[in-house]
Amino acid sequence: MRLATHSSGDGERTALLVHGGAALHRTWHAVEGELVRRGYRVIGVDLRGHGDSPRGEYSMEELRQDLVDTLPPGADLVMGHSIGCVALSLALDHLRPVRAVYVDPAFRVPPLTAGAAERMREVFVTADAAQVRELHPLWSEEDVRIELAGFAAADPDFYTWVARDVAGKDNFPKTAEVPSLAVIAGVGSPIGPEGARALDKRGFTVRTVEGAGHCVHRDDLPGLLTALDGWI
Repeated sequence: MRLATHSSGDGERTALLVHGGAALHRTWHAVEGELVRRGYRVIGVDLRGHGDSPRGEYSMEELRQDLVDTLPPGADLVMGHSIGCVALSLALDHLRPVRAVYVDPAFRVPPLTAGAAERMREVFVTADAAQVRELHPLWSEEDVRIELAGFAAADPDFYTWVARDVAGKDNFPKTAEVPSLAVIAGVGSPIGPEGARALDKRGFTVRTVEGAGHCVHRDDLPGLLTALDGWI
């Protein structure tokens, strides 16, 4: 499946961005701007079931294959967030980037009850700006608008799949196939300190942005950029 893509910048280096669940490529807008200023051509995608990309069946293999079918190999940098990190890690054998950055990767999602999954589906329909601001007080108004747009354009069946087939399972890479940085949220990370230690043992460079939640790039952009020192 070919995914909807967005590109900006005309630098000599290439960066690929893969968002997390219930989001859009636009959730990277602040990071995208920084990369363009640093001389990158940036390509972002909407994952299957998100944004302007098609819906379909959901599996890690299908998410991986979508990236293989859509993104160019040999990029200078690939960067993922949350469950997008899992798909990205599986696609590295084809993408063959110079280096990879995983922003609070959801390599292990806590188990979800059927009721929790159903409540997540309801969020797509019922959430408003006030609720998003309450949950994410550090976000800009632009990030609040993008979050709501992501909810409106997300397939609720994606989270049904996450609850059924992803949550509670270990999707950690066996090793860092390319030089790889994991940036861990200081608050509410799905893998937490134990997962961070596991990645360190598997050859990842691990840095934590204290005080930032799961969406590190929207909670604390300066903190993320500090963590990315030497990687971008």
